[in-house]
Order: sequence, then C-alpha cells, then structure tokens
Amino acid sequence: MRIGFVSTYPPIECGIATYTQYLTEALRRKHQDCYVVSHLGGSGPQVIPAFDYEDGDLGDRAFSVLTRFTPDLVHIQHEFGLFGKNFGVAVVPLILHLRLSGLPVVTTLHTVYDVIPEKPRIILDSILLHSNRVVVHEPYQLESLARIYPPEWMEKVCVIPHGARIVEPIHEAKRKLNLPPDKKVLLMVGYFRPSKNFELIIDIFPEIRRRYRDVILVIAGKTRGREYLDYRNSLLERIRNSPERDAIYFIRGQLPQETFDTVVSAADVVALPYKISSQSGILAHALAFGRPVVVSDTPAMEQAMNRSGAGFVCPTPEDFVHAIGRLLSEPKLWDAFSRNARRYVRDQVSWDRVADQHMAVYESLLDIPPIETHVIRVD
Repeated sequence: MRIGFVSTYPPIECGIATYTQYLTEALRRKHQDCYVVSHLGGSGPQVIPAFDYEDGDLGDRAFSVLTRFTPDLVHIQHEFGLFGKNFGVAVVPLILHLRLSGLPVVTTLHTVYDVIPEKPRIILDSILLHSNRVVVHEPYQLESLARIYPPEWMEKVCVIPHGARIVEPIHEAKRKLNLPPDKKVLLMVGYFRPSKNFELIIDIFPEIRRRYRDVILVIAGKTRGREYLDYRNSLLERIRNSPERDAIYFIRGQLPQETFDTVVSAADVVALPYKISSQSGILAHALAFGRPVVVSDTPAMEQAMNRSGAGFVCPTPEDFVHAIGRLLSEPKLWDAFSRNARRYVRDQVSWDRVADQHMAVYESLLDIPPIETHVIRVD
C-alpha cells in the first residue's frame, strides 16, 4: 500500500512533525510505502518539501506533488495553523482536489476542543463532509464532534490514540544536563503559550519547596519564532521574583530528540497544568519514559489518566502541591505510577499498535476489484 501524507515534518520543530515521523516509521516497519509532502524545511526519507504555511496556492502545490507518486490514499495531518490564513482554509481545496481525482482521503484532527468556536467549525464542517475517514485521538473529541454533527457524518470518525515510543530512560540524564544529581526534578517542557499555564507551577513552587526541600523546578522550552514572547517574558519575570528562584533551572534553545529525551529522563515528576488541551505529545513522551505526571482537569487529561493510571488529576493549585509532594515522598507510589505508564505504552499506545489501527482504516478504503476470482495484492 502506498500512503501519501501531508504534514509538517522534522527537522521542523513541531509536535505534529514528530508525530508524522513516528507514524510513518512504524508503518514502514510493516512494509507500507509512505511518503510525505511537507512544508518547506522538512527533510528525510521520501519527504518532499512542496509548500509553505502562507502560500496562497498551498492546496494546489500539495496536490500536484502528491499525485505524481500515485498513492492508494492520502492522509492529511490537520492542525489549524498548518494550512495558511483563515484558520487553515487551504486544507479544504486540497481535500476537494484529491476527492475529485478519485483518491480516498483520511484526515487526522489533532485539535478538537470541547467547545468548538464558530470559525474553526467552518473548516471542520468541510473536513468532515469531504474526507472519507476522520481520525481523532481522544474519546472526548469524538463526543464533542457528535454533539454538533449528524450521525451519518460521525460514522466516518474513529478514535486512534496518540502513539508513544517504547524507550529506555537516558542514563545519568541529570548529570548530562548539569543538574544537581541529589535533587528531585519537577519538569515542565514544551513551547511557551498561555494555554500551557506554566505560571501556575512557578507560583506554587515556593509552597512545594516549603514542604519538600529536595526538589528543583526545571522549565525547558522556547517560543515558536516570535509567538507569545510576552508570555515567555512574564514567566521569566515570575522566576526572577520567586523566593525560590535559586531552585529553578531554565533550559532554553533547541531541543533535538536526543536532548529532549535527556530532559524527560531527568524528570522525577512531569507537570502538565494546561488550561486547554486537545491531546498532548509531551504526555506521550513522559509516559514512554515511565515518568509520573500531574495534570489539570481538562477532559483530555482526565481520560488519559483514567486509561493509564500514571498520574494525578489536579483541579486546584493545592491539589497540584499535594500530588507533587506525594510523588516526591512516596517511592512505592512513584514506582507504581511509573510501571503503569510503561505498561500502558506497551499494551495500548505503542507506535506499532497505533500503526495497526491506521492500517485497518486504510484497508477499509482500498479499491478491491469486485470479482469472484483470485486477487493478489503486491505491497
């Protein structure tokens, strides 16, 4: 089977780029022929950079390259910011071009919020209407769509979880990052944007330190270009003004995969205090390394904790303080959550399992000749 992907791709720093890399690698291990038509800057095996974010003819450019490789189907990795202005409206003509040419289209919606605003919904209307199949990552996303779309549209939609790697923690990660090896690490990592709510943990960190002196706070991240610089600066100001600023470490700059893995491996607890979340690649990485997490009570995070048993859901700042303290001071609890995380990844969301679920979707769309004779398919 030949699958054409449309997605951002490494070395572009983007969660969806990494997602597509891991998914295509898992599919190739199962002998599927995958190529990626990407934004300018993507590179790798069978990756063809063909368009940029603000190209007025983005859909035409992507379609022109996609069809040269005669795919059996096309899989679009959708995020509103990836397909140009007006909430990524260029994805709509791309889907129409593909459907009119006879190609099946699968679209993964990486962002579906609990309440969908009017303008993003206009784009989602077209995606659901014209895609052959639609993939979401969380059951609550399915429920959100079902509240506003008719049952016949929802028959196209299925849940396939965000994948996670099966990996081992990096040895002596704290030492490699020049962090004090005798301290417990509370980690926040990722791009800076207001929805991440990193300020909550910075603000409660003095209380955490008052109760548990052997912990340091590590914040690893950056802005995407010049986006949300004011928010980043407000976090830095909070750190400067914190009475526990000497116990706060800030890791900035590029985080290539090896460095990112080292940062996550150095963590004893990963904090995800998000105000809004659709699904989280950071959570998937934390679970892959067996790191217990403390999360806010968004629907996505609650469902992930219910499935994995790898952390605490914290509705209030005091809940965060209490949960972090328990994980820092109760080794048996930490071990249990760590084992739960790694078991969950192995048994439910490893990339190989996620690839199998994608292949089932793809195969349901293949054009098998309706004849009563022997049909041999060569992949």
